[in-house]
Amino acid sequence: MSYTSPSCYLMWALLSCTLFAFLIYHLYSFDRFKCLKWNDGPYSGAFKRVMTYSYFLTIPLFMVYAVGFSVIKYKEGYIALPSVGIVPAPYDMWSPTSRSFHFPLMLCFAIAWSLEMVTHLQELCFWLFLVSADADQNHWFSSRYFKVWVMGSIFAILYMPITAICTRENPLKATCTFFAGSLGSLLLTISFMPILQKLPALLNNLRAEGADDGTIIRLTKFHELNTIRVTFRYLFTIPLLILGSAGLNPPQHVTGNTFWSDLFAFAAAIGCTASSGITLIIFFPRSVESEVSRQSARKRETESCQSKSPDLDLSPKQYVISTSSETVTVGKRVTITRPPPIRPNRLREEDVELGGIGSPPPHYGIPNVPSMRPNRKTGDEVEFGGILSPASTTLNFADVEPSGRSNNHTFVNPTIYSYTSPISCVLLHSSCVKTD
Repeated sequence: MSYTSPSCYLMWALLSCTLFAFLIYHLYSFDRFKCLKWNDGPYSGAFKRVMTYSYFLTIPLFMVYAVGFSVIKYKEGYIALPSVGIVPAPYDMWSPTSRSFHFPLMLCFAIAWSLEMVTHLQELCFWLFLVSADADQNHWFSSRYFKVWVMGSIFAILYMPITAICTRENPLKATCTFFAGSLGSLLLTISFMPILQKLPALLNNLRAEGADDGTIIRLTKFHELNTIRVTFRYLFTIPLLILGSAGLNPPQHVTGNTFWSDLFAFAAAIGCTASSGITLIIFFPRSVESEVSRQSARKRETESCQSKSPDLDLSPKQYVISTSSETVTVGKRVTITRPPPIRPNRLREEDVELGGIGSPPPHYGIPNVPSMRPNRKTGDEVEFGGILSPASTTLNFADVEPSGRSNNHTFVNPTIYSYTSPISCVLLHSSCVKTD
């Protein structure tokens, strides 16, 4: 966009640097950058690595593009045209050094946008998979939505850089990169609207089935965040679609007017920054409650250890340390007695060894007593409980959903009960686990 003002790119640079700083802060607060490790736990398969690293590269590439063009724009400055007035210096009047950076920066922008479309396409396909009630399609990696994401991602990664390469000779035609990227992102944003419309009905079904509060809270938060994000996505794609049309037609009206070109560019910068920040929160969701609980637990543990530690004088005095089994004499007058260790209860094959102090007690067998089944409400019906025989107390976890309901009463995809992020979900039946 050689017709935009230097202040426009300066705003892009400031917002992109702010977004990058938020990325660093959020990932540090999320898990101290552990999510960026190659082997991040037992579920860090190829899919999660691709999604994590691709999104982590998107924001720095946007920042390089914005900062680079901001420097060029302020270096070239403005010129006075007889019939137009004072306008930003066009590409034809740039210095050779500035011209040499035009194509690399546009290629960075094209790659960043293609990776961002990969991210949004994955989330779109993943949620189409989640809201699907097809019981036979409960595995993400074997579903048709995963295959659609793979094909669409390959297309996005190829066509955006190719567009930038094919239009590198003509700076005006280079704006076709904005047109191609905004058109693809706009289609993805429009395709996300049916999901947002289905989510309220989905939440009502989950409440009727007795889903836990954690699932309802996570999905409600997702619905609110995505409603805001979709609004900013429109603010990002529509202005760039208008500005990118300059690559198809001579600059007139909007592109030939500094006010309208800067206005649309400012709006696109705000929309891109806000939507990318919300995407970061959705893909790497923080739990402030869990963080505060862990900090409080560590603080209590530290205080407990300090209160239980003996206040010893480390001056050169003599001590006598006495234990239950031996007495070690290193001095006199002061005696520190250690209590005998406490043994926990232990399960040894079919017997239980009770813990305590002293010699081990005799072994006791586990009583084979019947268990009780409580009453359960499934939809509008009530399933009465009773007393189960000892042989029927074995539970098959493959037949139970994370919410504790039977598969016979499933109205939605079972993966939704363990949903935390589009790139990391774990089920008892490992439907979202992919290993190398």
